[in-house]
Amino acid sequence: MSAATLLSFWAFALLFVITPGADWAYAIGAGIRGKGIFSAVLGLVTGYVLLTVIVAAGIGTLLAASPVLMVTLSIAGAGYLGWLGIAMLRNPPVPQAAASQGPGSSQVRSFINGTLVSGLNPKAFMFYLAFLPPWTSTAASWSIGLQILALGVVYTASCAVVYLMVGFGANATLRARPGAARAIGRISGAIMLVLATLLLYRAIGAL
Repeated sequence: MSAATLLSFWAFALLFVITPGADWAYAIGAGIRGKGIFSAVLGLVTGYVLLTVIVAAGIGTLLAASPVLMVTLSIAGAGYLGWLGIAMLRNPPVPQAAASQGPGSSQVRSFINGTLVSGLNPKAFMFYLAFLPPWTSTAASWSIGLQILALGVVYTASCAVVYLMVGFGANATLRARPGAARAIGRISGAIMLVLATLLLYRAIGAL
């Protein structure tokens, strides 16, 4: 796989990474709290690493071929996003100085939630299935699986950089403004609820 191919894919994938969605909302929430930004983004990245391995191993194609499994994944993802959205609406994130939860448990929770947010996202799963294989070539010296892994690494690295910027940007902007932090936190929660509703609607429509 040539460097030109990887660079072209990176430019293409970056358009998706910089588009606000559930990942952005989650990173903003972590940024508002001020602690757990790295663990939250690491969780998001871990979810994408798992998706990369699944698609590279060929398991993704088998899953996509099963309507029941795809609907189940969509419902699970919608349910989890909805749960997080409701939690952020009821208890919007605040700067860590005003929070009462312990740092250790908070960071572990941030990591687990981040992994589930990205790992259970059917839109991310379909992105991997739809857009990674077309950038591979049977004429390349690498196997298709290795090429997909390389593309997944490029996408995941882009996610890590952008989401860290989003998280720390939210922290720098809102840490001294608790009122604004709560408002943005609730907006992020509302975004998650909207996305969860759309996912659930599409899942029901596929039945």
